[in-house]
Amino acid sequence: MRLIALSCGTYYQIESLEAPRYGAFFDAILPPERLGEVCDGTSCLFVPCRSPAQRLIAQADRLAAHLAAGGTVVAMGESRSDLWLPSVTFHHRPTNWWWWLAPGADLGNRVVTPDHPLMAGIGKPDITWHLHGHFDVPDGAEVLTEDAEGRALLYVDEVTTPGRMVITSLDPMYHHGSHFMPATTRFLDRFLPNLRGFLNG
Repeated sequence: MRLIALSCGTYYQIESLEAPRYGAFFDAILPPERLGEVCDGTSCLFVPCRSPAQRLIAQADRLAAHLAAGGTVVAMGESRSDLWLPSVTFHHRPTNWWWWLAPGADLGNRVVTPDHPLMAGIGKPDITWHLHGHFDVPDGAEVLTEDAEGRALLYVDEVTTPGRMVITSLDPMYHHGSHFMPATTRFLDRFLPNLRGFLNG
């Protein structure tokens, strides 16, 4: 299955999608407005962190058709996937940027399905930087990571549509592309190869 990234041209997306570290994982990089060329159900559409929601909202019908045809969509954090994908319910929470300054601090993120192919080699330190919110999970979907209260941060939905949605509130590409928060780079170092294997396995 081809892995096609939708780039909105921000500096952190260019760094994350096009620089040598991760560029080889993507078969094509297109703006959202060219989705009509690839929404045929045979590819995985990868929406990177902090993509402007209005550009995806305008493509919601094409994304729905892609899923209806059996395609995959990966929606990374801070892109408001609840506004342009079906059956996604997101709950925003205020971000505590300084939680790590408290003695013995633990953000509480945890991997709950370590044997899932997408989570191979990914541990608690690799999903711990900060939080922007959590999701309600449709019955039958599989939660991969949770916050300290047991609320979903990353899940796979293969029940809502004939296709597959991988939904997360984590935003590693923004931080990796901005050259801060090393945990986000560790996450992507594992998650992107895992995703390729998952799609082809």
